[in-house]
Amino acid sequence: MRVSRRIEQLPPYLFVQISRKIEERRKRGEKVISFAIGDPDIPTPGHIVDRLCREARAPANHRYPETYGLDEVRQAVVEWYHKRFGVALDRDKEVLPLIGSKEGVGHVAFCFIDPGDVALIPDPGYPVYSVSTMFAGGEPYLMPLTEENGFLPDLEKVPAEAARRAKMMWINYPNNPTGAVAEGDFFERVVSFAKKHDIVVCHDAPYTEVAYDGYRPMSFLQVKGAMDVGLEFHSWSKSYNMTGWRIGMAVGNAEMRDALMRFKSNLDSGIPQAIQLAAIEALRVDQKCIADHNAVYQSRRDRMLKVLREMGLWVQTPRAALYLWARIPDGYTSADYAARILDATGVVVTPGTGYGRHGEGYIRLSVTAADADIDEGLSRLLAWSRAGGAGK
Repeated sequence: MRVSRRIEQLPPYLFVQISRKIEERRKRGEKVISFAIGDPDIPTPGHIVDRLCREARAPANHRYPETYGLDEVRQAVVEWYHKRFGVALDRDKEVLPLIGSKEGVGHVAFCFIDPGDVALIPDPGYPVYSVSTMFAGGEPYLMPLTEENGFLPDLEKVPAEAARRAKMMWINYPNNPTGAVAEGDFFERVVSFAKKHDIVVCHDAPYTEVAYDGYRPMSFLQVKGAMDVGLEFHSWSKSYNMTGWRIGMAVGNAEMRDALMRFKSNLDSGIPQAIQLAAIEALRVDQKCIADHNAVYQSRRDRMLKVLREMGLWVQTPRAALYLWARIPDGYTSADYAARILDATGVVVTPGTGYGRHGEGYIRLSVTAADADIDEGLSRLLAWSRAGGAGK
């Protein structure tokens, strides 16, 4: 038996490899502390869970749902976007619920990329952007995200030929993995670039509600002209600690939304209705849980920053998202440095090259481990550093 060439060419998914390494060590009886995966450890708020339990008992919710989602959940998204960002959306034409935003992120390339087309993709960036482009037969053109440019792509450096062949562009702010944020002036440049080159823009925005020190990230759709060119992907996962529930949304340009809905309708039958109704509860009821979660994450962020800097690593204070992006000492690759940390301390961090070649020289740490594990992991790292293990 032979698998397809696209599967043969597919690199192993980063977090599957990390999970396997963790499991191998745990089977040997070692206590492994993972700062690798951005999966919130704080439980879903109780009022959302209670709503799911009630709805799961209703026979009407045991049948096939619709691909385009319940009217009520799309209306709740409309209300939330208007209240949170001041963005007006048409419930029936500009909102599409997703089985987790990753589903939409992975499928949207098939709506706009034909074989030989180019997608402009940030590097470092979420691996699915490049992989989905490859699955659709397209070619990724990597836009470097560097410290010098605030981890924003320099659109003026995109070659004319790449821009001519490009059909879509990915952006992602607050950013994974760097923790960088973007403001209106950058989004305005993106809109101008997209209109000039007839490119659709996909903004991956699941971290807008995870922010610190009073900062409030904006939506790409707040910028004039963004609705003409853009689709924004959002999620309940990080906002309400619902990663395992698998519900997200795509909102924005009606033609783009329709293309994704048509593709999606041929592959799935939608989100279980009980989950959709619980998701409405999340958007419409007590939002204080978001501030409460962020206070926990900010405390963890601050403790981690202190230790990483004492280790001699450069790390910018992130204003949003769940990650710290730390530059490692010269003389090491990201993979080697992450392996040294794991071997010496039993602490798992993510090598920056897992997000692309411009991630070389960095490691990513997540603030989503339990407080006791974070404190133990930091203690291990600090002891290793003081013993001379962290390098110069």
